[in-house]
Parts: sequence; C-alpha cells; structure tokens
Amino acid sequence: MSQEDITATPNPAAEAQPAPAAHEELPVATPEQELENLRAELAAVNAKAEAHWNEFLAARAEMDNLRRRSERDLANAHKFALEKFFAELLPVRDGLEMGIQAAVEGADFAKLREGSEMTLRMLAAAMAKFGLVELDPAGQKFNPEQHEALAMAPVPGVEPNHVVQVVQKGYVLNERLVRPAKVIVAKAP
Repeated sequence: MSQEDITATPNPAAEAQPAPAAHEELPVATPEQELENLRAELAAVNAKAEAHWNEFLAARAEMDNLRRRSERDLANAHKFALEKFFAELLPVRDGLEMGIQAAVEGADFAKLREGSEMTLRMLAAAMAKFGLVELDPAGQKFNPEQHEALAMAPVPGVEPNHVVQVVQKGYVLNERLVRPAKVIVAKAP
C-alpha cells in the first residue's frame, strides 16, 4: 500500500467527531439575577422553617394540653375514687341509725338483733362488690402471709400449726392483704 492510499482512506472515527468549537459560552447570570435567585431560595427556606416552627409549637401546645388533661383526670380519679363505695355504704349507715332509733324507742331485743344482722349483710355485700374479701381461717393451716398469730395453745384433736380460733377476721382487697386475720394457733401437746 502506498502512502497515498493511507492518507486518502477516510477514517470513520475522525469523521464522527465534530470539529472543536471555538469557545462555547454558558449563560452567565448577572449579579442582580444571582441576588434574586438567592433571595428566592432564602424566602423558600424561611417559609419552610416557619412551617416547621409552627408545627413544633402546635405539637408542644398539644402535649401541654394532654399533660394538663391527664393531671386533671388523675386528680378527679383520686378525688372521686371512693364515691361509689360510699354510695354503697350509705344504706348500711341508714340501717345502723334505724337500729339506734329503735333501741331508743324500746324495741325488743329480737328486732334489734334482726336489724343488726341485716345491716351486717348489707355491709358485707357492699364490701364484696368492691373486691374486699373476708379472711375467716378457722380450721385452716396457719399462713403467716395472711394470719397474725396472737397465741399458741395445745388443743387436743387439732393438728399443730392450724388455726383454732379467729380473734379478728382479716381482709383482702383485689388479692392484696388489707389486714391479716388475728388468730390463735394449735401447738403440739
């Protein structure tokens, strides 16, 4: 191949590239345009910041309101927690007052006893309604978690460490001991 053939053969890679341009100019913003663009960006950022600040203030106000509402509800719960219980006790009080009045008026003993027993049943029902359970452990094995031993006595026919007498009944409220039963416990002879 001769020198002419090499130079005359067209080069496809060379033809695909455009001729270098003299100097391409990018649009240049004037200082006034750049200042306007920055002001617009600043305004957008300020608007977004103000929106976030307002959201924060609204959330904080809501939290303050929730805290105040919770405190008020808790105070009312403490204040009126026993309202229903005392409403149940009022008939018991009324029964006791009627019994005292009957005694003053000279009612016979049988009627006074009947009225007292009825009042005691009303009191037991009111207490049970609110979860207060009576502990009457007569004949049961002594349980130091629910019983308070006042004395020990040898009792024939009763196993040691069993309750032989209940001096004062105990009470449990919602599975929590309010007062232990005061008892006398059998001991080995």
